[in-house]
Amino acid sequence: MPNRPLQAVTGLEPSHFTALLSEALEGRGPALLPIGADTPPRRTRELLRAMRPASLRTPEGVHPLEGAAATAEDTSLVITTSGSTGTPKGVELSSQALLASARASVRRIGAGPDADWLCVLPTAHIAGIQVVLRALVNGREPVFADFDADTVAAMARERGPHVSLVPTQLDRLLAFGTDLAAFGSILLGGAAAREDLLTAARDTGARVITTYGMSETSGGCVYDGVPLDGTRVDVDQEGRVLLSGPTLFSRYRLDPRRTGEHLVSGADGRTWFRTSDLGHLDGCRLRVRGRADDVINTGGHKVVAGEVASVLTRLGSVADAVVVGRPDDEWGQRVTAVVVPDDPNVPPTLDELRSWVAVHLPRYAAPRELELRTEIPVLATGKPDIEALRSPHTALD
Repeated sequence: MPNRPLQAVTGLEPSHFTALLSEALEGRGPALLPIGADTPPRRTRELLRAMRPASLRTPEGVHPLEGAAATAEDTSLVITTSGSTGTPKGVELSSQALLASARASVRRIGAGPDADWLCVLPTAHIAGIQVVLRALVNGREPVFADFDADTVAAMARERGPHVSLVPTQLDRLLAFGTDLAAFGSILLGGAAAREDLLTAARDTGARVITTYGMSETSGGCVYDGVPLDGTRVDVDQEGRVLLSGPTLFSRYRLDPRRTGEHLVSGADGRTWFRTSDLGHLDGCRLRVRGRADDVINTGGHKVVAGEVASVLTRLGSVADAVVVGRPDDEWGQRVTAVVVPDDPNVPPTLDELRSWVAVHLPRYAAPRELELRTEIPVLATGKPDIEALRSPHTALD
């Protein structure tokens, strides 16, 4: 289908969306632009203006749209990224890339053709879509459910499915007392997981596999630090993670400049995706330090926020933590720790956090501000809402 039309879809029943996705993958239908049913109307309008689909499909029917721009022939799916703010980016993915990712995932975890796949993640994002694809490449229909600890625990007992979760969901299932070992596997991604959470889950007998990837790689392409078959990993001189292989996206929609900045040709003749993440290679294993755009410049020193947060979550009095930079007249940016205490009645102090971080990282990386919260706000993808966290908030609201 040369110059395929792009159709935005929202609010559809999961089975309907699955059928449309199958048609898109086979080239029998338009390329799809999924939009979450809970997306605010203003944001939906921004996405439609930026992505310029030919039509919008809702439960009420198909509605033609003005100003349409077709997609390339090889595009089956467009995933929008940028969180809840900023200009949307459209990641164009081909059937070949999407299916290569799903097949490599199934091979790595050894999911047989009789295995069920449980989808509790939004199918407007690549993580949820990949659950659907893993089921489809094994000739199965995915099982859908809204995330509820009681419901998911019952499905684990009855069906033993493979499932993709974000750390917050795993934490809630663990607290609920779910038999995590009943799952075939738990693919954990979307955000960095605390070591204590991974340990606690695995101690129950659960098979938890951490995943690293993004929309541009058709989802997770590195499992427990090791690339999937066909994927190659490198780190450039600036410490940026580079990824190559058959799961890479084709281009950013209607944005050749951004495409050229991130899809680069290597000396080896390969095309590499230059990510926004910092990392290093420990033998053949990738260690992700954090996002380059989350680096905090404080007093002339550069602090990787993700590294500080990882250290904080190893402190017993901290249940969860995110580190952000906030404007500071003296330091340029101050390192701010947003913390959910393990015991709200005995929260950690700033001095305690500073002393703990200074044992593991340079002293300048220690937080200069502490904000206590009852929970970390997250986006629909399960990632912390960094933009919201960069603004001060009432403690323990």
